[in-house]
This record gives sequence, C-alpha cells and structure tokens, in this order.
Amino acid sequence: MASKDILSELAAILEQRKNAEPDSSYVASLYSKGLDKILKKIGEEAGETIIAAKNGDARQIVHETADLWFHTLVLLAHQGLGPGDVLAELERRFGTSGHDEKAARGKSK
Repeated sequence: MASKDILSELAAILEQRKNAEPDSSYVASLYSKGLDKILKKIGEEAGETIIAAKNGDARQIVHETADLWFHTLVLLAHQGLGPGDVLAELERRFGTSGHDEKAARGKSK
C-alpha cells in the first residue's frame, strides 16, 4: 500500500469513528474526551519520540513516530482537517528555502 493511500484510509476511518460510541474504539474515546485529551496524547507521543531518538533505537523511533503521526491525524480529524491539508501545505512549501518560508510566515502574522 502506498504511503499516501494509508493516510487516506486512516483519515476515512478516523472520520467514521466520530460517530462511534466512546467504548467501541480508542479513537472514539479520544474524541469523546475532547481536544485537551487529544493534545495531551500528542504531547506524550512527542516526548516518547524524543526519548527514542536520544536512545538511538531506530525501531523505537519508527514506532513512536507512528504513534505521534497517528495522534496528530486524530487531531486533524477532530478539527475538520485531514492529511491532504498538511500535504498541500508541504507541497506549497516545496522548493522554498526554510529560511525564506519562515520569514514569510513572520510577515503574515
């Protein structure tokens, strides 16, 4: 399965879980607990990813990064967004110097 396909499939499942009973799935339970719980999970997973990277364990880095990405996808869905929105932003930035892109963001705020 192509990477973009798995993101689309996950996004579709995350949308379906919005209508599920909280006790029927982990994602439905996150949605029912609200934004703060989802953000807390992202923070936890980010910390675990950092620790895995500091430990230099490639397998654990991939595992924790997958958890971080998954919970970020939950956040996106919760906010009415999806991976396509992030991919479009990355595509928009592609070929632009990171310094130039950051400077442009500073001017638009």
